[in-house]
Amino acid sequence: MLISKMATEGGGKEMNEIKTQFTTREGVYKLLTHSEYSRPNRVPFNSQGSNPVKVSFVNVNDQSGNGDRICFNVGRELYFYIYKGVRKAADLSKPIDKRIYKGTQPTCHDFNHLTATAESVSLLVGFSAGQVQLIDPIKKETSKLFNEERLIDKSRVTCVKWVPGSESLFLVSHASGSMYLYNVEHTCGTTAPHYQLLKQGENYSVHTCKSKSTRNPLLKWTVGDGALNEFAFSPDGKFLACVSQDGFLRVFNFDAVELHGTMKSYFGGLLCVCWSPDGKYIVAGGEDDLVTVWSFLDCRVIARGHGHKSWVSVVAFDHYTTSVEESEPMEFSGSDEDFQDQMIHFGRDRANSTQSRLSKRNSTDSRPVSVTYRFGSVGQDTQLCLWDLTEDILFPHLPLSRTRTHTNVMNATSPPAGTTIIANASNNTTNGNNSGANTFTLNSVSTMLPRSNSLPHSAANAAAATTGNHSNKTGGGGITSGIMDSAIATGVSKFATLSLHDRKERHHEKDHKRNHSMGHISSKSSDKLNLLTKTKSDPAKTLGTLLCPRMEDVPLLEPLICKKIAHERLTVLIFLEDCLVTACQEGFICTWGRPGKVLFIVSLQQANNISDFGHDVER
Repeated sequence: MLISKMATEGGGKEMNEIKTQFTTREGVYKLLTHSEYSRPNRVPFNSQGSNPVKVSFVNVNDQSGNGDRICFNVGRELYFYIYKGVRKAADLSKPIDKRIYKGTQPTCHDFNHLTATAESVSLLVGFSAGQVQLIDPIKKETSKLFNEERLIDKSRVTCVKWVPGSESLFLVSHASGSMYLYNVEHTCGTTAPHYQLLKQGENYSVHTCKSKSTRNPLLKWTVGDGALNEFAFSPDGKFLACVSQDGFLRVFNFDAVELHGTMKSYFGGLLCVCWSPDGKYIVAGGEDDLVTVWSFLDCRVIARGHGHKSWVSVVAFDHYTTSVEESEPMEFSGSDEDFQDQMIHFGRDRANSTQSRLSKRNSTDSRPVSVTYRFGSVGQDTQLCLWDLTEDILFPHLPLSRTRTHTNVMNATSPPAGTTIIANASNNTTNGNNSGANTFTLNSVSTMLPRSNSLPHSAANAAAATTGNHSNKTGGGGITSGIMDSAIATGVSKFATLSLHDRKERHHEKDHKRNHSMGHISSKSSDKLNLLTKTKSDPAKTLGTLLCPRMEDVPLLEPLICKKIAHERLTVLIFLEDCLVTACQEGFICTWGRPGKVLFIVSLQQANNISDFGHDVER
């Protein structure tokens, strides 16, 4: 109880402080104040009633070696700058292009990476009134405007992306719940389009445009109920993941226009979605304050993460920190050089090596390589969370002693008041890698997760962790413990890495509200494996099924770090080679230097300053 009280008292002030650095397994990430981008006057934007700030990047392969370009929207304004990242300070006085719109606001944008050059880039911009604009911010030209008369859709554009591998096709989603496929070479009609049904499935339909000549839109998708908040193409461009306000993740085969699989949020709408680098996992976040990991191959939820205290606005995988290691030395068929790539934590060589090694895995392999996925999330609670998806989650049927990195996996059952969690940790070092594996035996587990955990492996040296108050209080029940070392038990409800236990039926709680933690929904369904396809819209009937497992039926991830990094809600999280980029609704785009990158840049700058000083002395 004393430890719990100290943790509660000591955490309050720290939680309200805005962090300028944080520490993970790799080292220290630092906020680079000189690399902050915003409106030229650097005045915080009054965000009341405006659309979220969004950021897009493109590399134009400039011969100067500084080919990165950044685009961001703040209110009615759209900016296009040279992005200098960790290398040099941002010069906000010289935007390449700046646009101010009247009567409508930019809501999202996307560069065509295939056609980008130092002389020309193609940038799509979606607007709050439903239009989509194609502009070239380098040439400062506006080439085309789609849905200009709002005959196709009058609702806000929620997401716009170029179709992977295409120089002319792009996809647009709207708050109406519809998506449209456009071709930049075609025009929009002068009258409202007429549609013909192409394909129809459960809670979705796809129509083609009926006209004598080809015109936009080529296809119209109607998906779910309510707004279609975001979509993301798989790394190979063949599949499309969509998240909607009705709380469903729907994954389509894009070319075949067929539904591959679905998942339901624990509560409320889903707001964001992303794919793992190898396309095998999808992470979604939303109004349930959770991040949910869904297996593309198995079409099921494999884990949830709870660290945010409000809606999750962005999720993203870090391709540069996702690690690949051998699980069995005799199974490795690559060269020594490939193996050495594991030691390169950052850079394109590491990313390419990871991509190629991930591609060796398939659903029939027992596990030729060991993989740890890193992903991040930001939310309306102004917090940044980083997560590791490790082997104990991906391969629950294997002994946990073979894991390479540490992820706290906590079951959702609360212990009696005053119970202390004791973690017995063991460190294993394999293949000469000094990142010890930490495995835990939990005598009891809690729903309360630490809001801040700077060192992911620090718990291995701790003798105890404490429990705290939480908005979710459950009824009593038998609490058992122990890690499953044997084969995975049959049934969806038995694949968590911690032993599961029977509990009393949870009661109805108050509806979920902003800045509240996740609510519970009671269910009368006794068959957790019964996929109630005809009652998907009823949350009480989807809870406890494959669509939406109960909280105690899947592992609950603890964030590696959970830090408050802004005054206003966060709207952007992008992982780059030498930094990660965040943005808040005040209009500030922040660059966080990766471990080892900041010192290198600072040393170069200091050397240049000394050199300049020497020249001045000589004069």
